[in-house]
Amino acid sequence: MSDKHLSIGFVRRGYSATGGAEAYLQRLARGVVDLGHDVRLITTPEWPASAWPFGEITRLRAGSTTAFADELEELRPQIHCNLLMSLERVWRCDVYRAGDGVHRAWLERRQQFATPIQKLSRLFSRKHHGILRLEKSLFADGGAGRVIANSQMVKKEIVDLYSYPANKIDIVHNGVPIDRFRFDSARRENGRADLKLQGDEIALLFVGTGWERKGLRFAVDAIERCKNLKLRLLVAGRGNPRGYKSDCVQFLGEVVDLVPIYAAVDIFILPTIYDPFSNACLEALASRLPVITTRSNGFSEIIENGVHGSIVDLANDEGLRRAILFWSDKARRSSARSIIMEHAAQFDIAKNVERTLAILIQTASE
Repeated sequence: MSDKHLSIGFVRRGYSATGGAEAYLQRLARGVVDLGHDVRLITTPEWPASAWPFGEITRLRAGSTTAFADELEELRPQIHCNLLMSLERVWRCDVYRAGDGVHRAWLERRQQFATPIQKLSRLFSRKHHGILRLEKSLFADGGAGRVIANSQMVKKEIVDLYSYPANKIDIVHNGVPIDRFRFDSARRENGRADLKLQGDEIALLFVGTGWERKGLRFAVDAIERCKNLKLRLLVAGRGNPRGYKSDCVQFLGEVVDLVPIYAAVDIFILPTIYDPFSNACLEALASRLPVITTRSNGFSEIIENGVHGSIVDLANDEGLRRAILFWSDKARRSSARSIIMEHAAQFDIAKNVERTLAILIQTASE
């Protein structure tokens, strides 16, 4: 790494107190500052100053994705930094973290499950057209000097769909603070009591906002088809419960601290249509939970089917029900816990930050 003093600008539109991207960016900024470099945040008014104690904040007024990118482009001459890293789709930047995956790939995947009316409305969507233009600017037109992808799946999509040079894409898998999710038997007992879970009840957890994309309806349907099992599906995240209601489902709303919920449940399920790499799945793994997900989730690359959870080919296939039945066996879950925990330890957030910092500093010094 270079000893040169650097100033790194981070771009992130909007703010959520429970957002994984926000937590990641805060940890990354702390790592940069601890190494003696300067950071600044380019964001919108929602980001509170108290959540960015690392350096300057430049606030853009634009709300939409394209308008934000336009305003950033106009402001570029006034942003004095050695390197600009964006977590948002913008017209150009030195390093782009493709944490949201590839929009074009997501739209293609989504078409498989869309109704004719949904297909038609999406065809004329200004929002989607705007995002695709930005994505093309970054990848096909070379607006991104370097790309950090969080899964091999995302890297392959960028190369295949936009012919972006593979040697300019680094894969850095997501990370979580492993110690925070370590199992605690007292926490489990208290959590199950708070959720009113009975002793013989098998609790599955679904976490996420954007229930259509993350496959909530497939989870509900699969659980309802698991006859003679006492199952309950807990759903944490923002969404409209209408259309998902079932006797087996309990909606928790947005949960700021999921640690007690992870401790209380038995299985994690995310039959997503498209997910670059689900952080919630990694948190569940760190909490010793077997994870049931799809091959359309970049997270699936880091687990072994039948060992750390189950991987199904499609969100709506019969394999989802079979996976639930497989992990409903208490003895099987118990014997897998130590293996799951050991595997999760490889994905501590410190390793993610260290690898990302190395890429940023190397890029800025070239």
